[in-house]
Amino acid sequence: MNLQRTQTDPAPPAPRHAAVLAALAAAQFTVMLATSIVNVALPQIRTGVGLSDGGTTWVVNAYGLTFGALLLAGGRAADLLGRRRVLIGGLSLFAVASLAAGLAASSTVLVAARAAQGLGAAAIAPAALAVTMDLFPSGPARGRALGVWGAVSGAGGAGGVLLGGVLTQAWGWPWIFHSVAFGTVLVIVAVAAVVPRAAGREAGKFDLLGTVVVTLALTCLVWGLTTARGSGWTDARVLGSLLGAAALLVAFVAVELRRPNALVPPRLFTAGRVAAGNLLMALLGSVWIALFFFLPLYQQQVLGMGPLATGVGQLPLAAANMLGAAAAPRVSRRVGDTVTVTSALLATAVGLLWLSRITADGSYLGHVLGPSILIGLGLSSAFVQLTALAVDGVPRQDAGLAGGLVNTTRQVGGAIGLAALATLAGSVTAHAATHQPHLEALTAGYRAAFTVSAAILAATALLAPLLTRCGGRPRTATTTSTKGPASEPQTAGIS
Repeated sequence: MNLQRTQTDPAPPAPRHAAVLAALAAAQFTVMLATSIVNVALPQIRTGVGLSDGGTTWVVNAYGLTFGALLLAGGRAADLLGRRRVLIGGLSLFAVASLAAGLAASSTVLVAARAAQGLGAAAIAPAALAVTMDLFPSGPARGRALGVWGAVSGAGGAGGVLLGGVLTQAWGWPWIFHSVAFGTVLVIVAVAAVVPRAAGREAGKFDLLGTVVVTLALTCLVWGLTTARGSGWTDARVLGSLLGAAALLVAFVAVELRRPNALVPPRLFTAGRVAAGNLLMALLGSVWIALFFFLPLYQQQVLGMGPLATGVGQLPLAAANMLGAAAAPRVSRRVGDTVTVTSALLATAVGLLWLSRITADGSYLGHVLGPSILIGLGLSSAFVQLTALAVDGVPRQDAGLAGGLVNTTRQVGGAIGLAALATLAGSVTAHAATHQPHLEALTAGYRAAFTVSAAILAATALLAPLLTRCGGRPRTATTTSTKGPASEPQTAGIS
């Protein structure tokens, strides 16, 4: 047995590293929890602050849009200002915004507080992922760490529905935000206690112009898609917003190509398979958030389940998420990352297609439980593998930016996907309501959303083998050969 350790064959995590990983995972869990914890309480929130149907979507999108639009800036700020400092600052803002959301008495204050939560999350997620990358160099140790990352991400998404249901039924919807504020304070204490003060700070300047342009572009894009649900695709405001987004994105590319301190420097895409990982993550994200939006609505509005029962019904999905994330690095080491991610995407697509068979007179056991487990296994495995692809081989000075980019593609993809699928579901429901009962019409809209989601992931699975084999290194994303230093140079991944 070869007992010699190399730079690419790290020792098992020390207790100190395990404690830091636990604190960072808790920060990621908090970010993901805030994405889904409101979903089960949307009917109560709509009544409590007087929201319209379109306004209800903004309770989700205000967080997702701000989060996604500013993740690149958050990741770059973490690289330049210090990852620990940005992480604690983001957590502090997140806690205050969560408390404000719980105290909101109007829809304006609530949506603004959700946007502030997204701003805090945009600092938390890339900084936490960058510190994790620093702690665990490329190899099996990083694969295990990303498995933990994927498990808490999936658990945060599904667990948010459960916690939201429990709190909404027991004390009312404001407590979903109060609980997040309290939990975030505990995470701040843990991060301050265990994360090293010198965690990641690189030289460079901040690209303010690029940040402003890309933020405006993403805001116009998602606002246009969301507004189209109520106003129609031919509405002048919708068309103007979408055209403005396209023009701003072109301007952003032009700006970035000319700036030495670009927010997204071209060198980032010469390392590993960053471009492939991010493109596939955007497609996965386009159905991720929509799943946790539509599924609780079907359970409550069609099956008649209460908030608590709806939350408990998410437990199998959460358990499958954690199991899939834990298993993904091991499976990848045996069959390779391309086969693993393709299989995971196909499994999720099959689960969504299965879920599209829901009926107005269906049941949880007959129509939701089985698909939820299959979706959970596939979704988390794909998330772990694509995260690994998107950060593997990135130079250390861009670690925070790479973390911000992969979170951006997932979150913006999710915001766009939710806007488009909500528009689709609303249109199908409105058409069906002219000749079908209300519950049948609602179910038809949800079926359409799940069917299109399945088609998107099936197409993503077809793209995965081509994209993950092009460019970068031929080895798997979450593993490194342990046959000795010759199998992987110390400078691997920096083209």
